[in-house]
Amino acid sequence: MAYDGFAIDEYPDAEKIVTQLDALKDGPIYGVKPEALAEYEEEYFAKKCAGSKERIEEARQVIPGGVQHNLAFNYPFPMVMTKAEGAKLWDIDGNEYYDLLQAGGPTVLGSNPPSVREKVIELLNTCGPSTGLFHEYEYKLAKLIADLVPSVEMFRMLGSGTEAAMCAARVARLKTKNKNILKMGGAYHGWSDQLAYGIRIPGTKGIQSRGIPSYVFGHTDEFFPGDLDDLEKKLKKHKRDGGTAAVYLEPVGPESGTRPVTKDFVRGVEELAHAYGALLVFDEVVTGFRIGTGGAQAYFGVDPDLTIFGKVIAGGYPGAGGIGGHLDCMQHLGAGIDSSGKKVKKALCGGTMAATPLSCCAGYHTIKEIAETNACEKAGRMADRLIAGLKASAAKHDLPFVIFNQGSICHVDTVGTMHYAIDWSKPWQLPKILKETGRRQKEMEHMGAAYMAEGIVTLAGSRLYTSAAYDEEMIDDLIGRFDRVFAKCGKLEG
Repeated sequence: MAYDGFAIDEYPDAEKIVTQLDALKDGPIYGVKPEALAEYEEEYFAKKCAGSKERIEEARQVIPGGVQHNLAFNYPFPMVMTKAEGAKLWDIDGNEYYDLLQAGGPTVLGSNPPSVREKVIELLNTCGPSTGLFHEYEYKLAKLIADLVPSVEMFRMLGSGTEAAMCAARVARLKTKNKNILKMGGAYHGWSDQLAYGIRIPGTKGIQSRGIPSYVFGHTDEFFPGDLDDLEKKLKKHKRDGGTAAVYLEPVGPESGTRPVTKDFVRGVEELAHAYGALLVFDEVVTGFRIGTGGAQAYFGVDPDLTIFGKVIAGGYPGAGGIGGHLDCMQHLGAGIDSSGKKVKKALCGGTMAATPLSCCAGYHTIKEIAETNACEKAGRMADRLIAGLKASAAKHDLPFVIFNQGSICHVDTVGTMHYAIDWSKPWQLPKILKETGRRQKEMEHMGAAYMAEGIVTLAGSRLYTSAAYDEEMIDDLIGRFDRVFAKCGKLEG
């Protein structure tokens, strides 16, 4: 399948990439050399980012860690951004950056597009951000999403992707009358109690979910990414303890494709879920309106029962979440009656600030423009150009980095931190794995700092998002900046 309106020209060879990632994590650590990192700290962060450092030190007095969002925890200290426009960001000291974080993914058009901003300002001047009552933009947004996303017959706006994932579990249990939730190991479906299980690294169970009692996970389980046999094994197991209500899937792989999966795997998950009476829940928080206007489900040709949305649903404005799906599932979010007037059980679902006029207006005009301008395909073409350049640069400097993309979702894996897995038949390996991932995470953060000093903002130093605001000249400039960092990398001691 060529682009054909999607962000993906050629789907990556997931099995080959997984093999490369295995070799990366099993090999020595490569990263920015200590002397180069020290130079970046002294010449850039100390001399050119004094305003950010001062503000963060002040913020730490009243904000835990100094920032309110996990994406902002950067080495050696968080940067304070004051302006966002198109493909660029500017910090409080006036430093300019290419934005490859894209607010975590939602700004497919680029940051703060005037066409959307003008509509939001118009709304604020007439209605204000919220009334607590119905606004016509609620309908316009829901109708647009239903028109674009194949499986969505009805849509319910919520406040975040986390809320949408929670809601999907409740709907699935009411619809199927089953108890258990199966999710792919390493996937992230928000931070609600029941779904904060097996996150980041397959097999972690509740290890990385501090503050949540283990009994909460009594009806949550994980299956290994890319392994249909393991999924079926878990589905069979849960037939004996209440059945499986839903199988959750990040369609391009856990943590938004960090560990990619094949097309056959995605389609196999759909078949197995339905064979065992479970709903298929697609988490399209990242892929929705980024892979294409029909989402990853349209690209893969899969028909999920429920779809989780976030981020882009409000165009980068607050109130970014929602759930859509088949009518027979979504009726459990209505007034307690189905389309024929028959009573059905209503899932507990709320949110005072969900579906505000502000969020629905911003979301409607953002998604409408994405569709009208073919923004997904343009962002994908820019990503292809970027990844080709970064692969050539890494090869030139003899670096074992694993670099690939799924449309405009790009990965520059330098250390393989996220590619570990815990095998509970060998529990004695756990301390070693946690120690090794900690070491590699630290070096990943150092890479992120080097990118920042070269004027590039990334997600944790390993994931990048392009947008339709980029052009070829910008991408070529970016490749040159990455090359300067790669030139300062090598095998690290220890």
